[in-house]
Amino acid sequence: MDPCPFIRLTIGNLALKVPLAAKTTSSVVHPSSSPCFCKIKLKNFPPQTAAIPYIPLETTQFPEIQTLAATFHLSSSDIQRLASRSIFTSKPCLKILIYTGRAGAACGVHSGRLLAKVSVPLDLSGTLSKPCVFHNGWISVGKGAGKSSSSAQFHLNVKTEPDPRFVFQFDGEPECSPQVVQIQGNIRQPVFTCKFSCRHTGDRTQRSRSLPTETSVPRSWLNSFGSERERPGKERKGWSITVHDLSGSPVAMASIVTPFVASPGTDRVSRSNPGSWLILRPGDCTWRPWGRLEAWRERGGATDGLGYRFELIPDGSSGAGIVLAESTISSHRGGKFSIELGSSSSSSSPTSGVNRSRSHRGGSSGSGGGASPANSPRGGSGDYGYGLWPWNVYKGFVMSASVEGEGKCSKPCVEVSVQHVSCMEDAAAYVALSAAIDLSMDACRLFNQRMRKELCHESLS
Repeated sequence: MDPCPFIRLTIGNLALKVPLAAKTTSSVVHPSSSPCFCKIKLKNFPPQTAAIPYIPLETTQFPEIQTLAATFHLSSSDIQRLASRSIFTSKPCLKILIYTGRAGAACGVHSGRLLAKVSVPLDLSGTLSKPCVFHNGWISVGKGAGKSSSSAQFHLNVKTEPDPRFVFQFDGEPECSPQVVQIQGNIRQPVFTCKFSCRHTGDRTQRSRSLPTETSVPRSWLNSFGSERERPGKERKGWSITVHDLSGSPVAMASIVTPFVASPGTDRVSRSNPGSWLILRPGDCTWRPWGRLEAWRERGGATDGLGYRFELIPDGSSGAGIVLAESTISSHRGGKFSIELGSSSSSSSPTSGVNRSRSHRGGSSGSGGGASPANSPRGGSGDYGYGLWPWNVYKGFVMSASVEGEGKCSKPCVEVSVQHVSCMEDAAAYVALSAAIDLSMDACRLFNQRMRKELCHESLS
């Protein structure tokens, strides 16, 4: 498998120094009494907002604890668009607008007051193959810029590093059992097939149409990670999707282990009682849990959408894992599910778009290997699923998957960092996860809305 070239543009280590003399001027509000924030803009990308910490004027060294403020992920086509020049466009640059006051808006009007604007030119040629630092240090900003005795000082670090990725796309909606192709430039090569199953979990005599006997999930895993709730009324359960390689061998699976149930008196799956998927990988002649995805329906207004939480399960055990992603995707517009861990110089990892990734617990390293007998689940390298322990061995972008809004045709596009893929089974786990988050948009649909026939138990009778 050949990866696609990407770069990761990061902006971090933000800080602001304001001379005491500026405290009395009308141009600057002293950040010790008023917070500061900035908007970070790059052409053709959504702007990102970050807080700016205040550093006392007498500080001569930048603090050891440094943070990542914003990240932009650029493909080779993005770089070409930014670098293209005409009489109407100039060289690409990163723009940072610094505000005093609190971030946020009331009636569409932002409460912050503009303090200064900073532009950092970006020469992106050659960045696909080597790291590049565009700026690292202090800049004089605001009134009196260039006069060190009276101007505010703004610190930032802007750099890029190569971040190649494998790119996969479903050829159809996951519930329609599509092929999955790998994209490399203009080449689209089939690499996986998916088989969707919708069955009555309460009826043990009814088997999935897509799961052969040797790939059935041990019920001990279902008991450990989910609930076989047999409630009368509104629930969605029994969905699973199995990813096969081109030889027909199963290499990953996602299966609902906790039914998606409407809260009493409502048509909504609530955050307090989410449904959940188990993402499984083959190993030791059986299926082993790799991750767990919980999903629910966020309540109305501007936040109406799909809420989710994904955690990695250490060593396939039944104990608590680490939460790698927790956020909301708009049920109307859709969005991106993404996992991005903090870089080596950051203590947190904000991401562009809808996801806020975070890590929770540590653990010990384990092995995810195993023999690969014929016609049984095979043991992949597990470098990400199990080798993530300790998790700080891996940093930066892990994966992302596109998710369409309700009622829209969804053919998820999945991007996975090459450092987390060393075999086909590794890639298949992310493909299964992306299918689960996409199907969760349907599983969390209001129960007073009609489901398509592929997702209904009755379609199998």
